[in-house]
Amino acid sequence: MATPLEIARRLNGEILNHLKSAFVGKDEVLDLLGVCLVASEHLFILGPPGTAKSAIVHQLARRLEGRVFDYLLTRFTEPNELFGPFDIRKLREGELLTNTEGMLPEASFVFLDELLNANSAILNSLLMVLNERIFRRGRETRALPLLMVVGASNRLPEEDALAALFDRFLLRVRCDNVPDERLAEVLSAGWRLEQAETPDGPTISVEEIRAVQLAVRDIDLLPVREAFVELVARLRKAGIEVSDRRAVKLQRLIAASALLCGRLAAQRTDLWVLRYIWDTEEQREVLAALVQELLSHAEPEQWPVSHPRARDTDGPDAEELARDLNRLSAAWDSEAMLAADRAAWQDQLAILAGRCQWVRDEQQRSFLQQQVDSLWKQAS
Repeated sequence: MATPLEIARRLNGEILNHLKSAFVGKDEVLDLLGVCLVASEHLFILGPPGTAKSAIVHQLARRLEGRVFDYLLTRFTEPNELFGPFDIRKLREGELLTNTEGMLPEASFVFLDELLNANSAILNSLLMVLNERIFRRGRETRALPLLMVVGASNRLPEEDALAALFDRFLLRVRCDNVPDERLAEVLSAGWRLEQAETPDGPTISVEEIRAVQLAVRDIDLLPVREAFVELVARLRKAGIEVSDRRAVKLQRLIAASALLCGRLAAQRTDLWVLRYIWDTEEQREVLAALVQELLSHAEPEQWPVSHPRARDTDGPDAEELARDLNRLSAAWDSEAMLAADRAAWQDQLAILAGRCQWVRDEQQRSFLQQQVDSLWKQAS
């Protein structure tokens, strides 16, 4: 077998890059799938229907030479549908054992679509699968051969029970429709993909992935320890919750980023992974700005060997913010608006004001702040 560095290089250079050519505008999702796979952590994909969430995951799964399990959850999904029914032959002998053949407990790679439809009947079992890699039913307990779980949904959790499930997915990424100017590329790539009946690219074995996951433990994190502590402290001060448990687990993702770049030591640019620990949509831009500010102090020699995601400098869209502020201005009518409407209007303005602070261009940020100040005066 090749060395972990060679395997990681092949995963990044052959498997992921091949899929990027097939899925136009989905580099971010594929890079997150890659780093989570190497780190043995779970990924949550948020996006509306029709944005290729399932197709991307299915294509990656087809390139893993191992058992794959995927399922579309509904509010009525029963435990048997995921974990298998009780073994009738054993039941006749007085043993309560599950027949897991072809089901989740035997899979190396798991995809759960519409994850947040999970009901109370399967919730506890799923939490144990995600957190401890264990399947438990009655007296039956078995360790799972799980590399990672990918969950997808078109919404974020609203109930506490689902929030606990969501929390088990260390990284989160949005998957949206590509811009109109790239639609022709999407159509061409999608047509080629539909014509391919079998995977037309390289594959990688489960054993190779496990070797890479083990090698993550050997990455030297000392060079980034101080910067990582500083960033976590700043995120906490900004109101973004990063528990000690999550901070510890994030180290595996930092190490995975280094390994995918062919390095045995982490560097400041590997902290890009913290952009994707958001719990709400509003946190995405705050995280992006704080992480990018820290990355901007990386040494020049680090950038040529940095992860592609480290060089992603997107921030809040100033033009979109300006349009939203203009919409609020046009909607304000102090005489006709009810008290509840005024409160909702002010809440929206507060959210937009917070986003404006993270616009990177100083001139645009100043212009937007003037609009915000004017609207606050209008509402006073």
